[in-house]
Amino acid sequence: MAGPATRRIARNTAIFSIATGLSRIAGLVREVVASSFFATSGAFSAFTIAFQVPNLIRSLFADAALSAAFVPVFTELLEQNRKRDAFKLASTLFWLILIVLGAIVAIAIVTAGTIMPLFTGDKFSAELDHLTAGLAQVLFPIVLILGLNGLVVGILNAYDHFTIPAIAPLVWNVVIIVLLVILRPAFSGDDQLYAYAIGVLIATIVQFAMCVPVLRRFGFHLDFRPNFRDERVRRVLILMLPVTIGLGVINFDLFINSSLGSLVSDQAPRAIDAAFRIYMLPQGVFSVAVSTVLFPTLSRFAARADIDGLRETMGTGIRQIALLLVPSAAFTLVLSVPITRLIYQHGAFGEGSTELVSGALFWFSFSLPFAGMNLLLTRTFFALQRPWLPTLIAVASLVVNLAVSLALYRPYGIAGLVIGTAVSSLASTLAQAYYLRPLLGGTIEGRRTLAQFAAVCVASALLAVVAYAVWAVVDGVLGRSLVAQILSVGLAGAAGAAAYGWAVLWMEMPEARQVRDLLARRLGR
Repeated sequence: MAGPATRRIARNTAIFSIATGLSRIAGLVREVVASSFFATSGAFSAFTIAFQVPNLIRSLFADAALSAAFVPVFTELLEQNRKRDAFKLASTLFWLILIVLGAIVAIAIVTAGTIMPLFTGDKFSAELDHLTAGLAQVLFPIVLILGLNGLVVGILNAYDHFTIPAIAPLVWNVVIIVLLVILRPAFSGDDQLYAYAIGVLIATIVQFAMCVPVLRRFGFHLDFRPNFRDERVRRVLILMLPVTIGLGVINFDLFINSSLGSLVSDQAPRAIDAAFRIYMLPQGVFSVAVSTVLFPTLSRFAARADIDGLRETMGTGIRQIALLLVPSAAFTLVLSVPITRLIYQHGAFGEGSTELVSGALFWFSFSLPFAGMNLLLTRTFFALQRPWLPTLIAVASLVVNLAVSLALYRPYGIAGLVIGTAVSSLASTLAQAYYLRPLLGGTIEGRRTLAQFAAVCVASALLAVVAYAVWAVVDGVLGRSLVAQILSVGLAGAAGAAAYGWAVLWMEMPEARQVRDLLARRLGR
């Protein structure tokens, strides 16, 4: 890639990473506040499942699935200087989403009492089933809102505008926190979870309202005369079918964990979800940022049939993800208990809940780098408008996850469920890399990437040793007060990061130098 293009991508990735990082931190604060109220109670597990069902529908029909199918076609039209046709396509899809998802949401709300008990295990009482259905009725409208938001964000990303879409989730989390604190006293008992559900719904509306005005910068105006017979609409829908299945299956993994978790205990779904929130912090800051920012660039290279540029961009992205997520995994693996204790163990959240969540986080750590790579590999297939291969791989991965989870949940409980996720993530990474290779001229820079991955693992082992040693010393001296925990985990992270940074720069990794140079430019301004 050319120098200016590389710098633009690096700048966009940095902006998106910072904004997403702040959003993930706000998300953890949201989880801390909610957990201090509800711990890992059965009622909170009811909310977890009530939220995951509409979230699964969203992943099937809206948001990321729509954006992944829409951006390559929209970008192709822009590359051909057909802006008017591109905007006409977007307008038609807007009305299509409104009609189809509006109908799905209406049906889901009416039938929630019948649908939701299908996703809870025999550990759930009739009262918890009723609560799950009621919460789902409040949450189902977010499917429609996020469907429309996915279209808007897709347009903005195609124009390399990532700032507002990255900031909007931060606002989403803040709005939920504020409304949860304000509205909770208006309810009693388990019904206090309705304050959380109402907060999610209102925050989703606010998030959408933030993104829409930005469209005017690019001259977009909604056309009230949709053309449902447009050939490009059919292309998006044809692309969306495998994308929907693929992304839906990816999101179904967590849903499997939660549903099977309800067979372990009524606390397990919430414990798995709480661990997943910590796991998603580095995932969102690094791999989601890299994949989101690179996706329009990959689509442009694909539209130009520039396979060399596409391969180089993807390879660089994979190595950047490994550089950042392998050490993140090492850190959460060795300090899963202190991290969980620091973040969650407040209020009603006790030592027993910490034990459940930290166990899940430990095993989630093994899947972290592979799940991050899967995001970018899948987006590369989508950019090439070859979505069926990753879809079939995702289905096979789901089967692996389900088989391992079913085999292990009885003897190992929560750990067995999360091990299934780790095994399926690794299998998916290997399969996607194997089938992507012939599409990129017979090579995906595999040797270079594997060599760097091995070196990163060595440096991450150093990080783990240093981080744990520092934590153990500081924890032994200062004890377990909140300030002491912040210092022990924070100093462990800083010392581990310093050791890791020294190691990868000493090994002269190009991607490490890119990160160092970017930081130097930013700090020098």
